[in-house]
Amino acid sequence: MNRALLDTDILSEVSKAIDPTVARNATAYRQAHGYLTLSVISVMEVIQGYQRVGATTRIRVFRNAIAAEDVLLLDQPAAELAGQIAGDLDRVGRPIGRYDPMIAALAIIKGLELATGNTAHYQRVQQLGYPLVLTNWRV
Repeated sequence: MNRALLDTDILSEVSKAIDPTVARNATAYRQAHGYLTLSVISVMEVIQGYQRVGATTRIRVFRNAIAAEDVLLLDQPAAELAGQIAGDLDRVGRPIGRYDPMIAALAIIKGLELATGNTAHYQRVQQLGYPLVLTNWRV
């Protein structure tokens, strides 16, 4: 199994353990690599969601759960590429949100596949010519 950066939707599904296909993919990835690979952007998005509903216990559980995972930082090269991606998407009238260009750029810079259930969303990045590799953990 190739190394992959988990998009926030997949990270959320892994923690909920509802979708058996996502759970199987997460288990196989952990067996192959010893950890899940996620971004600080997804960490922020998950905590923001819990904070919005006042779920402080879930925030603590989430923080403990990701302590053993590979959490990638958004460095300057990834931030610069994210700005280019977001700007190009805005220019053609097909934005994908504030955070997703950062996640896509981090996957590209680190040479990772992006594990997402939202492939149609990220295909907009590919359509602009960026070398983003997608894998759908829901199928």
